[in-house]
Amino acid sequence: MAEHLFYATGKRKMSVARTWLKPGKGDVIINNKPVEEYFGLASAREMIMQPFALTNTMGEFDITVNVKGGGILGQAGAIRHGITKALFQSNPDFRVVLKKAGLVKRDPRSKERKKYGQRGARARFQFSKR
Repeated sequence: MAEHLFYATGKRKMSVARTWLKPGKGDVIINNKPVEEYFGLASAREMIMQPFALTNTMGEFDITVNVKGGGILGQAGAIRHGITKALFQSNPDFRVVLKKAGLVKRDPRSKERKKYGQRGARARFQFSKR
């Protein structure tokens, strides 16, 4: 094991990302695949790298992530949250910058549950008078 290994768990919607950061040259491995192979969307890759862009640490850490649950953007948000939390462990001064950008707090928004007697969470079945 490396002497400086930073671990954090990030969450978003139904996704949970276990994130490890260690000093390196900027390799990103998600579920044993390179980031370009795992995320086809460029916007998802940008979302993941956002904490590094804000703290000017692009290419300073190797990132290893195990993520499960949810969809593509939910997983990207969970990874971003995990990276943010792991970055404070490496340097507590980053917290001010990341908090101002709104990355520190877990995004509480999630899907509302479907209600019985209805078509969805809020949508009703069509009413017929006759």
